[in-house]
Amino acid sequence: MLALARHGFACLLASLSLVAAANDLPPLSRQVTGGDTDYTVQPGDFLIAIGARFGVSAELIARQNAIRYSAVIHPGQRLQIHHPHIVPAMLDDGILINIPQRMLFHFSQGQLLAAYPVGLGKPTWPTPGGEFEIVSRAKNKTWKVPISIQEEMRREGKAVLEEVPPGPDNPLGAHWLGLSLRGFGIHGTIAPSSVYQFRSHGCIRLHPDDIAELYEQTEVGNTGLLIYQPVLLAVTEDRRILLEVHQDIYNKKMDSVQMVRDMAEAHGLSRNIDWPAAEAVIAAQEGLARDVGRKPPNGWKGSP
Repeated sequence: MLALARHGFACLLASLSLVAAANDLPPLSRQVTGGDTDYTVQPGDFLIAIGARFGVSAELIARQNAIRYSAVIHPGQRLQIHHPHIVPAMLDDGILINIPQRMLFHFSQGQLLAAYPVGLGKPTWPTPGGEFEIVSRAKNKTWKVPISIQEEMRREGKAVLEEVPPGPDNPLGAHWLGLSLRGFGIHGTIAPSSVYQFRSHGCIRLHPDDIAELYEQTEVGNTGLLIYQPVLLAVTEDRRILLEVHQDIYNKKMDSVQMVRDMAEAHGLSRNIDWPAAEAVIAAQEGLARDVGRKPPNGWKGSP
């Protein structure tokens, strides 16, 4: 499996190298995950927590259901949740995490097994990019509090802890996948509503149910890649052109408008895009895949 994973990496990195040679443009995507869910509100639910499960903001859920963001929701209430996300690239095997998108994609044998919303590092404590390997796995791990976080606790007037044992106060949750990026891991959380937020000290956190599933499907030696791609453009099998735009959360000074125009030009899609619709998606930065294709009566011509 490791050999396959490394082969998948080699293919992805080769494609990204070709992209870099073409003005650092991200690749054109072909796959979309998520979609539309008819969700029944459960006891204890609130909009932020629901959004964290589907990879969509609470504000968007409120707008999609014509309710106020501050509205009280009740068990049994039905919500329509629209949550499509573009898959940035395909791997043979391994984990791909797109930081601005706050999504983790898990692949096996060239197929997408699962896509999970994730919580990532706050702008003052960013999640690093690059290749990684899973170097350890543990359940109910004691958290050895890093010195840097102990110093933060001290500055904020909190009790300074050197370690936190397994249990309801341990922010790692019940599952830990240690990464070759020193000090960083993929883990659960005791605050599920913090998923799909930038609130960690750089680690990647998943909902407890999602990390439990991912944990059972991974092993030491599996590989992964953390990328930073706030703009995603896709052409689906039914020839829809989709655009997904996220906030440049780490302020890398990316020009989303120019990036979309350059990607469209590179892939022969410029005349097939409804540019006012595309510019609205760029301005909104909602983080969902939106249809921006023109729809002439006889289809469209291009070279996706």
